[in-house]
Amino acid sequence: MSTNQQVSPEQRRYQALAKKHTPKPPVLRHAVAAFIAGGLVSVVGQFLTNLYARLLHLTPDKAGNPAVATMILIGALLTGFGVYDRLARLAGAGLAVPVTGFANSIVAEALEFKREGLIYGVGGRMFTLAGAVIVYGVVTAFFVGLFKALVK
Repeated sequence: MSTNQQVSPEQRRYQALAKKHTPKPPVLRHAVAAFIAGGLVSVVGQFLTNLYARLLHLTPDKAGNPAVATMILIGALLTGFGVYDRLARLAGAGLAVPVTGFANSIVAEALEFKREGLIYGVGGRMFTLAGAVIVYGVVTAFFVGLFKALVK
């Protein structure tokens, strides 16, 4: 409703009644679920980093690369099989924030628009949400690298 329109007393009563009967979200439960889910994703990522470090004889820094790639693959596969969305409904932001959430956003867009074809559907739409993250990530990395080079 526009700010310059007058709200009638009947509308005001309805808004008060609607506000009174609107259920309050369980904020604490959502926060705990997100914390646990994000922690579990981090534990799996650390396990994979340690596994790759041991199996491939890599330093922990270098073992992080295949671990992240594996986490992206797991997130993409879970999205493709329809499991990720069900888990995300339970875990909330705990699964949306990590790298698995990034993979989910790309694969979900690709699946949603696959009926429009490989070029205009999948190729054209899969980076709708993730494109901004990639652009700002690359730009930030450039400026951090430039700053680091100038400081040396």
